[in-house]
Amino acid sequence: MQAKITKVKAIFALSSFYLLAFSHAFLSRRIGINYGQLGSDLPSPFQSIEYLKSMKAGMVKLYDANPETLKLLSGTDLHVSIMVKNEQLSSIASSEIMAENWVRENVLAYYPNTKIRFILVGNEIFTYNDQKMWLDLVPAMSLIEKSVAAHNIHNIKVGTPLAMDVMDSTFPPSSGKFSSRIPEKVMVSLLEFLNSTRSFFFIDAYTYYPWSLDPSNLDLDYALLKGGNLTYKDPVSGLIYTNLLDQMLDSIIFAMRKLGFPNIKLAIAETGWPNAGDIEQSGANVYNAATYNRNLIKKLTVDPPLGTPAKPGIVIPTFLFSLYDENQKFGPGTERHWGLLNPNGTPIYEVDLTGAISEQDYTNLPQPLNNKPYKGKIWCVVANSANIMDLGPALGMTCGQGNGICDELGPGKGCYEPVSVVNHASYAFSSYWAKFRDNGASCYFNGLAVQTTVDPSHGSCQYPSVSF
Repeated sequence: MQAKITKVKAIFALSSFYLLAFSHAFLSRRIGINYGQLGSDLPSPFQSIEYLKSMKAGMVKLYDANPETLKLLSGTDLHVSIMVKNEQLSSIASSEIMAENWVRENVLAYYPNTKIRFILVGNEIFTYNDQKMWLDLVPAMSLIEKSVAAHNIHNIKVGTPLAMDVMDSTFPPSSGKFSSRIPEKVMVSLLEFLNSTRSFFFIDAYTYYPWSLDPSNLDLDYALLKGGNLTYKDPVSGLIYTNLLDQMLDSIIFAMRKLGFPNIKLAIAETGWPNAGDIEQSGANVYNAATYNRNLIKKLTVDPPLGTPAKPGIVIPTFLFSLYDENQKFGPGTERHWGLLNPNGTPIYEVDLTGAISEQDYTNLPQPLNNKPYKGKIWCVVANSANIMDLGPALGMTCGQGNGICDELGPGKGCYEPVSVVNHASYAFSSYWAKFRDNGASCYFNGLAVQTTVDPSHGSCQYPSVSF
């Protein structure tokens, strides 16, 4: 009998080993992609899924639980992440019935033919100053997880993606500390949930942002994961870093350790590099985007997995941002330029998600022209593609802000003539942007405006500008 028990244990251990090895191989070798749909010119979900399959993506992350998309993903080999929207979070947290209904409608209706693997509750909620939502986060996650488990589903993990603003300190990584804005009981509650359910700490990690804030002192190659001879030694831990992403990830690992949670796994919910942006947004170009994503894929598809200096050998599930450029997103130009594909399915730049293609097998990329900070003046004017029918309302709304924005457009003033909606809107856009850029205003105006380095001033009419 003892020999039989020993044999059973050996078989179980061996099968567990192979299951773990298979899981690690899948996660480490198959990169995911974020599929956002905030664009006016994007292909249908059917065509988008065909593109994902042809790219050999291993996972896809949705920002909702769209029924059409989930049906179309049925029968594919794509592992799927779905999302509980922020506005749904509090109602689910308050009701077990609401949580059960959400799971029935958005999981059970498609699973297992659609390979749902992650349910992400909310999106970057600590970025918003909504303390009720913060307090509702873990209760909502717990009720969703409870409902999933009650249906005997054990291969779906529940998590929540957070931005790097969840951190107060990230440098050096050993100083990693969660934001003091977030009550410690909220953070501990989240970590307790992730630890007890063996889920992942999902983080949106973009090396572009810290680099772009200090491009003169932070090495671009270090942010692009190029490796090479440049390294950084953490003065406390003694760990050696060869790229900025590892530093960012390890700061979270150290922050979790300080709260007593050393074993929670990491997942990257979003990462990437913008392929274009506004004139003053240094480093946003195709060359850098391709370089970052290729280096990232190479790093993540190595077998055995590399992990990070603080946690070597771990698998880090990762989703690139994003499938397409999304022209309906607000904010600076980079917000609309993270895509891998054009709307017709052609690549904005070549990238092999499997990591099988070596650098020399890629075709040449256009050399970057904006890696250095821009020095000079920039104006904000009407875009050539703008619909003239939209300019009147936009002009009225902009001038309606007051603050002297459109004073020069009054009869007899310096910029009254020539009297045209295009000229007046250009002046208003440039005036508004120059006045409020430091408060977060962008030269976008619902797609009606574009930046220019050519001074549109004429005669006695001087257009306000922003100097860099």
